[in-house]
Amino acid sequence: MVAPVWMSGSPHPIGFVANRAHHADVGGAAPGSMPLATDIFQEGVRIPPVPLVRGGRLDTALLRVLLANMRAAGERRGDLSAQLAALRLGARRLQELAREIGTARTQRLMKELQDYSERLTRSVLRKIPAGRYTASDFLDDDGCGTRNIEIRVAITVRGGNIAIDFTGSSRQVRGGLNANAAVTFAAVFYVIRCLADTPIPPTAGLLRPVCVFAPAGSVVNARFPAAVAGGNVETSQRIVDVLLRALAPALPHRIPAASSGSMNNVAVGGVDPRSGREFAYYETIAGGSGGGPNRPGVSGVHTHMTNTRNTPIEALEAYYPLRVRQYRIRRGSGGAGRHPGGDGLIRELEFLTDAQVSLLTERRRVRPYGLQGGAPGLPGQNFLRASGSARVLPAKGCFSVRAGDRLQISTPGGAGWGRPHVRRPTRA
Repeated sequence: MVAPVWMSGSPHPIGFVANRAHHADVGGAAPGSMPLATDIFQEGVRIPPVPLVRGGRLDTALLRVLLANMRAAGERRGDLSAQLAALRLGARRLQELAREIGTARTQRLMKELQDYSERLTRSVLRKIPAGRYTASDFLDDDGCGTRNIEIRVAITVRGGNIAIDFTGSSRQVRGGLNANAAVTFAAVFYVIRCLADTPIPPTAGLLRPVCVFAPAGSVVNARFPAAVAGGNVETSQRIVDVLLRALAPALPHRIPAASSGSMNNVAVGGVDPRSGREFAYYETIAGGSGGGPNRPGVSGVHTHMTNTRNTPIEALEAYYPLRVRQYRIRRGSGGAGRHPGGDGLIRELEFLTDAQVSLLTERRRVRPYGLQGGAPGLPGQNFLRASGSARVLPAKGCFSVRAGDRLQISTPGGAGWGRPHVRRPTRA
C-alpha cells in the first residue's frame, strides 16, 4: 500500500509512505495462493493501482470485492486494516518531522539520504577487484515438466560501478517459478547490501551505480501472463546464490558457501471443525546456512529471502487444526568443510481435518554448492504419511489430505566452505 503525505497549504504531497505485507491468501486456485499455476490468473486476485481510500474515506465497495475473492476474509480484512493503520502512522510521523524542521529541509534530507546510499555503495564496489565474473546455478523444476532451469549471470565491476547481465538464463517456464523484473532487482539490491561492512540505507541511491540487464521473456524477467508466485519466493533465492557464486573468486575471504536455497513453502487450507470457519495457513521453514570464510554455518535458520520467523508450536496448534509431531534439527544435512554448513530442519505436521495442501520447495535435486573445496549440503525431501504408509512427494504440488495424515518436510542443509581438515595418523 502507498499513500501520499500532505501538509496544509501545500499543492503537492511532500512525500509518500508505503508498506508491503504478505497475506496468507489472496484467492486463486488453492489455499495460500501458490498452486501449480500455469498463468497469473490462477494465483489470486489481481489488484491494479487503485484508490482504497478516497478523500479520507474507505472505499467499502472495493474492499468487499477484494474480500469476496479471498479465503478467510476476516483475517484478510484485519491484514488490510493493519496496513492502513501503518500508513496513517507513517504519514503522521513525516508530517511531525516537516513541522519541526520545515518541509524544504525534510525533502532535502531525503535526497541527501539517497546520495549517502550511493556513496556507500560506490565505496563497497571499489573494494571488489575490477573484472568480469560469471556463474550459473539451477532450479530443480517448475512443477509442470520443465527441469534444470538455469540462471546465468555475468558481473562486470569497474570504477565504483557494477553491471549485472542475466543473458543466457532459461526462458520463462510454464509453471510458477518465473520472476518479474522487480523481484530480480530486489535480489540484486539485497546482495549489494550484504557486501557492505556497514549498513547501507535502503534507498534508490543504492542502485544508481548498478546496471541490471534481464532479458525479457526469461525466467528472471517474465512476460505477462506468466505465473510468478514462485519467482518471488524461490527464484529470488537462486538469483542470490548465483550472484554470490559469481563474486566468490573476487572476494574469496568474504563470500560464504550456499545456504539451503529454498523457503520450503507450505500452504494449508480447509474448514476448522472446532469453529466451522474457513482457514488458510502459510509458512516457510528454515534450513541450514552455508559455512563462511571465518565461521561454520548455522543450523535451522532462515536465510536470504526467507526473511520470516518461526511459528511457535503453541500458537500454531491453538489457532489451526494442525498438530506438530516433529520439529528438530536434521543432523548431518550440512556439507562438510573447514567450516561446515549448518543443518536443515525436520518439521512434521499432522492434519486434524481434511484439507488442501500446496508445496513450493526447491533444492530437492540440485544441492547447495560448496566453496573453496567444501562439500554441498544435502537436498531436501518431502513426505506424506497416510494410511500407514509413506510416500515421497515432489518438490511442488497441490494435493488433498485426510484427518490423521502427516506431512514431513526435511529442509536442505547449508554447504561447507574450505576443504575439511584431515588428521594424519601418528606413529606409536
